[in-house]
Amino acid sequence: MTIHTKPIHLPTIDFSRFYGGPAEREGFIRELTRVLHDHGFFYLTGHGVPQSLIDDVLAASKRFFALPEAEKLSIEMVKSPHFRGYNRAGYERTRGEQDWREQLDINTEGVPVEAGPETPWNRLYGPNQWPAAQPELKQLLLRYQAEVTRIGIDVLKAIALSLGQPEDAFAEIYEPSPSQLLKIIRYPGREAAGSDQGVGAHKDGGFVTVLLQDTTPGLRIRTEEGVWIEAPPVPGTFIINSGELLELATNGFVRADVHDVVTPPAGTERFSVAFFLGARYDATIPVIALPDELKRAERGVTVDPLNPIFREVGINHLKSRLRSHPDVAAAHHPDLLYLLEKPAKG
Repeated sequence: MTIHTKPIHLPTIDFSRFYGGPAEREGFIRELTRVLHDHGFFYLTGHGVPQSLIDDVLAASKRFFALPEAEKLSIEMVKSPHFRGYNRAGYERTRGEQDWREQLDINTEGVPVEAGPETPWNRLYGPNQWPAAQPELKQLLLRYQAEVTRIGIDVLKAIALSLGQPEDAFAEIYEPSPSQLLKIIRYPGREAAGSDQGVGAHKDGGFVTVLLQDTTPGLRIRTEEGVWIEAPPVPGTFIINSGELLELATNGFVRADVHDVVTPPAGTERFSVAFFLGARYDATIPVIALPDELKRAERGVTVDPLNPIFREVGINHLKSRLRSHPDVAAAHHPDLLYLLEKPAKG
């Protein structure tokens, strides 16, 4: 396969082509194959999410962050052993450093599940926390979560085809209940944050991320050559990026690019809504047998001794949550901190 030179800007992909006729679909799949290898990041149009829903979610997010601090702290994440709820700015960490953003995390709405020594990831299942002062938020965010789950699964089907696989190639490791982590996020201006790190440099841990940006830029992506590309908001689009599970499954053919968010300038703020589609917690990520032309372009899985990747999905996700939220880990899971030292398996 010919490896194309990276452009200055991220590509834009019209997802309506995936639902088009055979020739249009085939062209779309070829383009997606190149983008996944070169970037792992792209703008998505033609996604079918109503603009009214997008506007409502952003407006509701801003109303949530404008609530009195006491109302937000009534659902603080440290109160949830399932890592659900509100975090003040500076309470999440990336590579040990504070991220200057406040956020509300929800995942699949559910009930607690018994966790044993062989299934520690079952501790992640449970109910979300919702603000009593904003009762409409639950229905709205769960509706949005369902929409971006649809997008994520359809993108994953397209990715499977782009890798020369059946479109349901990943279904056995996400059905019947994928991880559906959703964050509404506010980045305060630099005069409040006192730091340039909105979110530190990292890779996403799931299959794909569906990111909605409001109007203030800040997202950056680091290319394989170490060049940072800015990804400003584009109205009507989502940003899609591939995560570590796809890098594992393709032995590095698909990129899971490092990215970060820079704190917005003084006197401004940045809002975004990030959705992370992941596999079932009890799944193990296989290595896909790629067609020869793609296999020759495999790069191997990135090795980061400070943040190893695991093929066991539940351990991988649990490790990430323990590392990112040390206050929740200390309050509810001190017996699991050994996982932060667990060596990754190839």
